[in-house]
Amino acid sequence: MGSINKLKIKLFADGADINDMKRIYREGIVKGFTTNPTLMRKAGVSNYEAFAKEVLREICDLPISFEVFSDDFDTMEIEARKIASWGNNVNVKIPITNTRRELSIALIKKLSGEGISLNVTAILTVEQVDAVARVISPKAKTIISVFAGRIADTGRDPVPYMKEAVSILKSNRNAELLWASSRELLNIFQAESCGCHIITVTSDILRKIPNIGKDLSILSLDTVKMFYEDARASKYEI
Repeated sequence: MGSINKLKIKLFADGADINDMKRIYREGIVKGFTTNPTLMRKAGVSNYEAFAKEVLREICDLPISFEVFSDDFDTMEIEARKIASWGNNVNVKIPITNTRRELSIALIKKLSGEGISLNVTAILTVEQVDAVARVISPKAKTIISVFAGRIADTGRDPVPYMKEAVSILKSNRNAELLWASSRELLNIFQAESCGCHIITVTSDILRKIPNIGKDLSILSLDTVKMFYEDARASKYEI
């Protein structure tokens, strides 16, 4: 597979543990960050704006995506404008639809037309990618997040979907396709082969990067050692 440094695709860290984000930033492996309300709730974030501004004080030179959280488009717009004001490196995450299955295309078109950097999220169909591609401004930076991992969770191969999405977006130089909801290290290489510009990875996946190209016989031995040490530590008897 080769070194991660030889890949063209950009790694974005996905999470909301502020200490973890700062550590990953200092390590210099990733090229950006993404968050969402679910990750923030899991990390125990209680004040959205305070959390975001603390992150931005440390990470001010890489793109970071923060998501709106309302379900009606008028309030989403208010939230989007406020989030955009937090920093020049901020991408505002807008879900492709609200909970009533109403597409957010009109809002995306309006904000993009004003030059606001967006991250259109929760996309799972090629039709949704096409709808976004038709309305985003070529003068505004836009990330299109297709949840390849969730597509795979349905038993479908996400690769053909991602390749088609790349084709749809190729005429817009400011549009970047993001492989979202990664499940394993292999996804990085799959996303690269599809032509995706970005992939989000969790801390767990980042920790596996040293395994790239590792001798499988050595990995086999490491696995046996792990089983042995765990069994011994547990003092199992038969």
